[in-house]
Amino acid sequence: MHVLVMTVVHNPEDARILHRQIRALVDAGHEVTYAASFTAHGVVPRPWVTGVDLPRAAQRKRMSATWAARQLFKRMRNKVDLVVIHDPELLFAVWGVRNAPPVVWDVHEDTPATLSLKPWLPSFLRPPVRFFARMLEGTAERYLHLLLAETAYAGRFKHAHLIVPNETWVPDSVTPPGDDRVVYLGWLSRARGVTEAVEVAKLLQPYRVAVELIGYADPQSRPVLNQAVTEGLLEWRDFMPNDEALKRLDGALAGLSLLHDEPNYRHSMPTKIVEYMAHGIPVITTPSPRAVELVERYDSGIVVPWEDPKAVAQAVLTLRDDVRERRAQGARGYAAARANHHWPNSAKRFVSQLESWAGVTR
Repeated sequence: MHVLVMTVVHNPEDARILHRQIRALVDAGHEVTYAASFTAHGVVPRPWVTGVDLPRAAQRKRMSATWAARQLFKRMRNKVDLVVIHDPELLFAVWGVRNAPPVVWDVHEDTPATLSLKPWLPSFLRPPVRFFARMLEGTAERYLHLLLAETAYAGRFKHAHLIVPNETWVPDSVTPPGDDRVVYLGWLSRARGVTEAVEVAKLLQPYRVAVELIGYADPQSRPVLNQAVTEGLLEWRDFMPNDEALKRLDGALAGLSLLHDEPNYRHSMPTKIVEYMAHGIPVITTPSPRAVELVERYDSGIVVPWEDPKAVAQAVLTLRDDVRERRAQGARGYAAARANHHWPNSAKRFVSQLESWAGVTR
């Protein structure tokens, strides 16, 4: 089976797209052409895929990327057995093309709910755009195959669709959590707690507990982080490939998830929480419902109030001073991740579904 995978929004090194789904397809013996914004992100395609460079869709500049993806789709429609798209923008790249192979839309997020997080979209346009996004999803459901990243997304659609959760690769063994460094892994923005992370770093500095942030920061957050780095408050590592970034979790005191109370986060499982658990470190999270459910079910961390840096810093110090509980939380989280959130457990089901849609038999 030859699969064309396209994204113009996500970094080509995106964990879900490259390190889980594409890797699973390649491991199953399938050929993958991966079309993404390699040049725009300064990324080189992995040797185990055929890379095709596309423009990047960012802020209000999305038309050229969508158009380039559409031209690629037309050129390759007779050369591939299946197409997987990862951005709502790419729905316009595939619709109306004749003699096209089956197309799968992997729904990563609650598209209408994310509009409140887009500062480039004027507030007066958000209601009509939200309405249009709902219509777009309904049309996609009628004409395309869908995969959902969250069980909670099912309520937006009329029919049942395969859930491909944001799980992670759980190593065979992990290093016990240490006592002098907390980490954050993921996209960095104000809604994801950048301001709180900087304040936490200030509060922990006298206690010699370092704060390390790993991930791409949006334009509004970059000046804040650059200033914090200049002042020596924290360490910020910009976007790193997922397989490299995950290594930075090993031996940390705890992992931070400081999401604000935004509509798009209320029903989503922060992948970073599963990744922290998979690497045997306690979780410190704000009370988004899915995060609370996971942490409390496995007793794998501490829940703190929304936008409360002092509570976060106190949770860090509590774990630092109680080595037995710190290690116990890390161990419980690791065991739960290994048993319930290990990506290979879902990879076979994902590949099998794509083979079925492409009409491939083994």
